[in-house]
Amino acid sequence: MFLLTPLRKFRDWEIPERLLIENYVADKNLIKSIIALSCLAIFFFGYDQGMMSGVNNSPEYVGRMKIGYWDESGAVTVTDSTKQGGIVAIYYLGTLVGAIFGGYVSDEVGRIKSIGLGTIIAIVGAIVQGCSRDTPMMCGTRFFTGIGTGILNAVVPVYSSECASHLSRGAAIALEFTLNIFGVCLAYWLAYGLSYIGILSQFRWRFPIFFQIIPLAFLVAIVWFFPESPRYLIKSGKYDRAKKLLIQLRGEDGGQREFEEIIAAFDYEKDSALSTNYVRMFFDWYSGSKEAIKKAKKLHIARRIQLVIWLQIMQEWTGIAGITVYQTDIFTQAGYSSGKSQWLAAVNNTIYTLSTVLAIYTIDRFGRRFANFWGLGSMGVCMFLAGGLSKAQQLHPDNKNFGAAATAFVFLFTAIFGATLLMTPWILPSEVFPLKLRAAGNAMGVVGWSIGNGWLMLMSPIMFNAIHEKTLYIFGACNFLTIVMVYFLYPETANRSLEDIDFLFASESWLVSKCEAEFAKIIAERHELLNQAHEMTNDMKAEAKYVEQTSDAESTDNAET
Repeated sequence: MFLLTPLRKFRDWEIPERLLIENYVADKNLIKSIIALSCLAIFFFGYDQGMMSGVNNSPEYVGRMKIGYWDESGAVTVTDSTKQGGIVAIYYLGTLVGAIFGGYVSDEVGRIKSIGLGTIIAIVGAIVQGCSRDTPMMCGTRFFTGIGTGILNAVVPVYSSECASHLSRGAAIALEFTLNIFGVCLAYWLAYGLSYIGILSQFRWRFPIFFQIIPLAFLVAIVWFFPESPRYLIKSGKYDRAKKLLIQLRGEDGGQREFEEIIAAFDYEKDSALSTNYVRMFFDWYSGSKEAIKKAKKLHIARRIQLVIWLQIMQEWTGIAGITVYQTDIFTQAGYSSGKSQWLAAVNNTIYTLSTVLAIYTIDRFGRRFANFWGLGSMGVCMFLAGGLSKAQQLHPDNKNFGAAATAFVFLFTAIFGATLLMTPWILPSEVFPLKLRAAGNAMGVVGWSIGNGWLMLMSPIMFNAIHEKTLYIFGACNFLTIVMVYFLYPETANRSLEDIDFLFASESWLVSKCEAEFAKIIAERHELLNQAHEMTNDMKAEAKYVEQTSDAESTDNAET
């Protein structure tokens, strides 16, 4: 409660409207500017995630944190994998806290101001993290930086999806995550370049931490001049500004129609007992009149939360979380030297970045389910083959072909992930929740990502040290398990408006087939009513115009007489 007063003051503070970029750019250029802003925020998130791989391989850092030792060539040997994993994993505890806080703040002060707040927190965290002297300080600052990242992760996908059209919403978020993986890629190449600096140089690990301040500083300088989400403006009662912005983004007819759809959905939600209280959302517990509670329960919010959380958790357990941070260890187990392993990791992330471009053109055209199916199946095969070939390399160390083949399948796994499953768990939470709960619901997706990532970051070094290549078999099995989950439980959201998607979960059944059948029935009835209302509005406008013209003609005749 002590936060309410400063948050309300923050909410009421406004940049002069004449300074907003919507006054200077419009149509496609405006949405491109909005997506560019979102890309910058997500780029930081990717860089921050990939940065720790290089930091973990810096001898001075390893010695300072007391997690291992190094030889004369600078090759690091980790002796305390639990502490190493803990330092990495605590960041995701911060993102979890930040996501929950970000979902709440976004509903209080808006999407733009929440992005600004998250950026400021991340900048402060990065500055202090770069000055870390020991393990407790490193853990504390990583947790604090994670809070800022969690806020950005909870808000940015919501902001871009609420501004983008339903035909390009997936492509917009896919483009953002292309920049996300470019951030990971940049972190690896920076680490590889710095590996040639002196073994005991602190610059080798402190500079990558400070480097993330550059995109954050640019983001915090420009974010305040961007337009608020039109859906948040409607939620805040600023109908005229929302309508004007939608017309700028969609054109006269498209903007008017979308405005009417949002108003209709918002009016329904307003009359229901929906609450942004996370506990009530998670368990579908509501208070209010019987009619309001009945309306809220029909939306099955708890089911949606379970779906977005588990897809994020399983995304990490496909193996990508372990490979992103610990791939140098995987390449070392495949028989490569420390320096060669770092180079291979950087090359792998370059291919990873390029693969994400495919998703920009396919994620809306072929849908989320198709991307999940072919991605998960292919990645599962890659993990089993990479594990088997790594074992063969250990049994036959003189034959380098096994290690090369294992590395190739890790590369292929990463590329397929970038083109498919990287996107869908981030798109889904920004799509499936009603307007009143969209920020809080997306925060639940980030909670799932934080749990999956933190859990795996803690377990990965322990598993790789204990069961070696068998870790990849576990990842492979998780891929095939997730296919079953997606087939039965996750309906298609591509090319459907955010307001229409609400009705995908109207069925009492969790099964996709039942959900789609109920959706088709409801949406046909709803669109007929909206068309009638739209035609009635047009008729009223035409009648008003006719009356005005008649009145003008009569006035002219009277004047002539």
